Amino acid sequence: MKNRSSVFFCFFLSSFLFFSSLAAGLANGPVTAVDIGRNRMIGYMISKQLPGMHFSDKQVNDSLSRDAYDLYLKQLDFQKRFLLQQDVDVLTTYAQLIDDELRRGNEALPQKGFDLLNIRIQQVEKMVAEILVAEIDVKQAESYETDPEKLTYATDLHGLRDYWRKILKEQIISRYLDALDDQQKAKEKEKKSDDLLWKEARERVAKQNKELFHRLHQETVQDHFDRYFDAVARAFDPHTNYMPPDNKEDFDIHMRGSLEGIGAVLREEDGYIKVMSIIPGSASAKEGHLEAEDIILEVAQKDGEPVEVTDMRLRDAVRLIRGPKGTEVHLTVKKPDGVKVVISLIRDVVQIEETFVKSALLDGPDGKKVGYIMIPSFYRDFEGTKNGGGGRNCTDDTRAAIIDLKKTGFRGLILDLRNNGGGSLVDAVDIAGLFIKLGPIVQVKNSSGVQRILSDEDPKIVYDGPLVVLVNQFSASASEIVAAALQDYERAVIIGGRHTHGKGTVQTLVNMNENISATLLRTYDDLGALKVTIQKFYRVTGGSTQYKGVESDIVLPSLFQYLKSGEQYSDYSLPWDQVEPIPFVRYGGKKMDLDRLIATSQRRVESEPGLQAIADEAKKAEERSKESTVSLQLSDMKKKREEAGQARKNIGAHYRKYRADQMEEMDEEAKKGAKKGDDRQKWLEEVKDDPYIGEATRVLVDMEGGDIGEATRVLVDTEGGDKR
Repeated sequence: MKNRSSVFFCFFLSSFLFFSSLAAGLANGPVTAVDIGRNRMIGYMISKQLPGMHFSDKQVNDSLSRDAYDLYLKQLDFQKRFLLQQDVDVLTTYAQLIDDELRRGNEALPQKGFDLLNIRIQQVEKMVAEILVAEIDVKQAESYETDPEKLTYATDLHGLRDYWRKILKEQIISRYLDALDDQQKAKEKEKKSDDLLWKEARERVAKQNKELFHRLHQETVQDHFDRYFDAVARAFDPHTNYMPPDNKEDFDIHMRGSLEGIGAVLREEDGYIKVMSIIPGSASAKEGHLEAEDIILEVAQKDGEPVEVTDMRLRDAVRLIRGPKGTEVHLTVKKPDGVKVVISLIRDVVQIEETFVKSALLDGPDGKKVGYIMIPSFYRDFEGTKNGGGGRNCTDDTRAAIIDLKKTGFRGLILDLRNNGGGSLVDAVDIAGLFIKLGPIVQVKNSSGVQRILSDEDPKIVYDGPLVVLVNQFSASASEIVAAALQDYERAVIIGGRHTHGKGTVQTLVNMNENISATLLRTYDDLGALKVTIQKFYRVTGGSTQYKGVESDIVLPSLFQYLKSGEQYSDYSLPWDQVEPIPFVRYGGKKMDLDRLIATSQRRVESEPGLQAIADEAKKAEERSKESTVSLQLSDMKKKREEAGQARKNIGAHYRKYRADQMEEMDEEAKKGAKKGDDRQKWLEEVKDDPYIGEATRVLVDMEGGDIGEATRVLVDTEGGDKR
């Protein structure tokens, strides 16, 4: 085991002496657009700090240099819209030199990348202006590849020009089809001529690209250095990052990744703005169509022109999407299957109550009562609990919900952890403990190899009956700890997708200004921060939740089953491994016949309309996702749009969350409640229509050996009285 304290002492002593002399040598040097001395310091500190702190014990060597280079090149021009192959060949000569450059304080790659990219941007800008003036044959049968992984860099400017001609053609046809849709919805008596619609489509595309190039010209050398440093950090693992010093607003964006106004957690990935998760109680959650893994391509204010956010910095995209409560924003989104949709959202503040634990009593047609509890996140008000305060937490809320449900005499419980990205570790342990008597819940191993066990030390079992846990690919971290523990104790049946997200690591934030002298800090101002992976979770059986996640006992069809989503598909994610298992006593209740439960559920799924509709659409979505070559014929593009719209309708017929117009589908009583802002009533309607909850209810009946209900309905609103 490494002596980390001595490593860091030597590092900071040597770095202080090195950079003290460096600062003195540069004090009277030339003024440049980028602070060379500051970037040398950041690079040197990253090369020394990360190997010492990171869980993996990776070293800054040639191997890591190649990984960092791949990430750097992706963020530089992932869509291959600007660089030529000869440019990439020049940059590739630096691929194994990054480790040496960092140690020597001579980072040449980001400056070279900046110079080459800007030359090509200027050339492409001129090309685009010329192409848009010329005639474009929208009826010509041709296609182009949209998957950057399958693309190759253009070998010359002629090839690059042809690629952009196809990009612009696709944009113009899309704008024309948008205009047709808008005209049809408006139902105006006086329709615009076809020629005028094409003319306006071309003008909108020209304006959109003019704004794109204006934004690209605003990129600074320092922006490129910051992304270069981040590429080095991400070569350690996807959750390790360099965060440059910006204002407080930007810092919060990096920390939370949240967009105030629509309630989506985002990240900048390979030049795209990708949705990581949806915040419960937010505008996006209520609207229902923006989902994790969606890529935001364009942002438009109400009645405004769309602005392309591809290759845009996260903080700049945030500023476009944010806005006052009640205002409207339109997002052009690319779904994982490649289909593009426009989602309209009314900005709002997050309704705090919607982020808390919710519960209801469900019933099948045979009258068998089942409890349902949804935990959107593992929240805990740490500030509120200081000095004996009574801050709210999800453990107390879950316990209270179970106790209230027990008063009704329910026969089984569904714990819904779908889309729960984690949160408080202590609450993950405590909530798992509500269902077992005593015992270890999770093992935590730090970067020094030291392990500790977090256990449920309360001998009281709050609920000891049949239990089902619902998960999906977006259940992560603390959610996986709970699901894994209840699965290992044979306490619950896990139902959902093939596996959960697989995020079994813990990060800490390191202020890079804390271990340098005041003189250097005054010289270089703020150096930024590092977010570093320092711990890893392991199940009581010894296997890590990292990478593999938790595999469901009963796998149900999912719209995202084809999607490569999760830690195992992320660049340079930490691998699955295991430690020694620890003694624990499995649950002593009624033994589950898991094989029988699986077989019975599979037979039901084959005849359940909602789940079959999802399975059918999932297959079609997978086929669409593989068809990355897009036809540029007007008729083909129009047909693809119509198919995507029909797919959403097919799902919506069985799953209220996906219905475009919920009000038309509600009965009169539900409409009145919705008009009054009765979010509780709308949520109960969604629970009733959810095919996954329906199947979980039937599995609980199977666990009791009773009759199988054909549907799920809300019997009692545990927060608002009888709703029969």
